[in-house]
Amino acid sequence: MQSDLSRRGFLGAAGAAAAMGAVASASAAAADSTPQGKKIKILAVSGSPRKGKTTSTALRVCLEAAKAVAPEQIETELIELAGLNINGLVAAGIELPPGHTDDFLALEPKLADPAVRGIIVGSPVYFGDMTSLCKAFLERLMAFKKTLALSNRVGGALAVAGARNGGQEHTLRSIQAALFSQEMVVVGDGRPTCHYGATLWNNAKDDITQDAPGIATAKNLGRRVAEVARLIAKT
Repeated sequence: MQSDLSRRGFLGAAGAAAAMGAVASASAAAADSTPQGKKIKILAVSGSPRKGKTTSTALRVCLEAAKAVAPEQIETELIELAGLNINGLVAAGIELPPGHTDDFLALEPKLADPAVRGIIVGSPVYFGDMTSLCKAFLERLMAFKKTLALSNRVGGALAVAGARNGGQEHTLRSIQAALFSQEMVVVGDGRPTCHYGATLWNNAKDDITQDAPGIATAKNLGRRVAEVARLIAKT
């Protein structure tokens, strides 16, 4: 009986592996058949108040992996919110006092560009969640809510924390909830990790390049966003 069960398990596993291989081959073939002339742009938005630090480094890894999917077709751009005045109150219809600048207005054309088919939002983890700057940015996406101008864009989330299990997944889900509200197609990091998104650990030296598992999730996320963006662009 034991050998029979083992044989069934083996055959089941083999069948599942074959099915997964067929699906992977079909997905790759579909992605590769996307018209090369149709340019795709993927944006990464860093919600860190520290410009050029770990979150932006991680997002650059995402964008490099996304670009590698189809170098001739995909363009990428990193937007850093650090130093910008983005006030979430405007999303509630509250006008800013005279003399206050609103830097989100300059970002709107970039986000609304029809060529933008993917948006990856990254944030450091502050007290178990995204930064106030990242939250304000996501709230200001209310500007696109009425028309659902971001519908069917591919969304991804990235989080960097000061500990291996320092709130990254909770932060990812918070970002994803805002993207879902825009009718975006939200994806996680792709195979072989296949979880909620990119999760990285800042080892207090501001050098996440030493975090091999975290860098792998960033690469997988960038690649997955690009693959799905190409599939959607093909339809």
